[in-house]
Amino acid sequence: MIHCSFGSLVLVALCAATAGVAVAGPAAAQDAPTAATTQASVRRGIRAGDALVRVRAIMVAPNERSGSVLPTFPGERVRITNSVMPEIDATYMATDHVGFELIAATTRHRVDGRTGTTGSIGKLASTWVLPPTLTAQYHFNPRGSVRPYVGAGLNYTIFWNEAASKGLERAAGSTGVRMRDSFGWAAQAGIDVDVTPRMFVNLDVKYIDIDTSARLRTTAIGTQTVRVGLDPLVFGIGLGLRL
Repeated sequence: MIHCSFGSLVLVALCAATAGVAVAGPAAAQDAPTAATTQASVRRGIRAGDALVRVRAIMVAPNERSGSVLPTFPGERVRITNSVMPEIDATYMATDHVGFELIAATTRHRVDGRTGTTGSIGKLASTWVLPPTLTAQYHFNPRGSVRPYVGAGLNYTIFWNEAASKGLERAAGSTGVRMRDSFGWAAQAGIDVDVTPRMFVNLDVKYIDIDTSARLRTTAIGTQTVRVGLDPLVFGIGLGLRL
């Protein structure tokens, strides 16, 4: 039979407790950085130095103001069709509230006659439009999961791959088309809504000031010119990622 005194039992218990603290201490020290790292990795919102990349589907809806097709068709005007295309943009946050966004997209549009002789032809020409736009944005709730913003900036629009329609060439012979590039201002409003700590849904609308003139060099009726203000609204919806 083994005999133990109360004092011996207390001594053994104290030694075990001391050993447990010694073992648990390093483990707790290792857990603390892990928790801090996890908390940092799941932070929400945006702050100075962040880069945001968005991929959107956009609809470009011109609000055209057309002059006459001159000199041969005074009073006859044209319309520009809507276009739907993908778009990519990037925003750099200079401060917690202020960011700078650059968009890149190109859309294809038709130029149609509306009345008279050109109206009877219908489609007169087509063109691709590349409108790189830089805006300065103010984000109202940078630390939140829902972040509305407004912006304003500058736009330079390039018209490329212009082509006369087959209908126009049947009516006026071989035709060359040239549309003048445009420089103007832009305004926007939008909202980012988090779906994960780094990914968000984006809704955006822009107004872009675009003015151009289309020159049609035809075989049968000489050179015709029409001035057009496109001034489109650009509606976008897509996903974004905070890098």
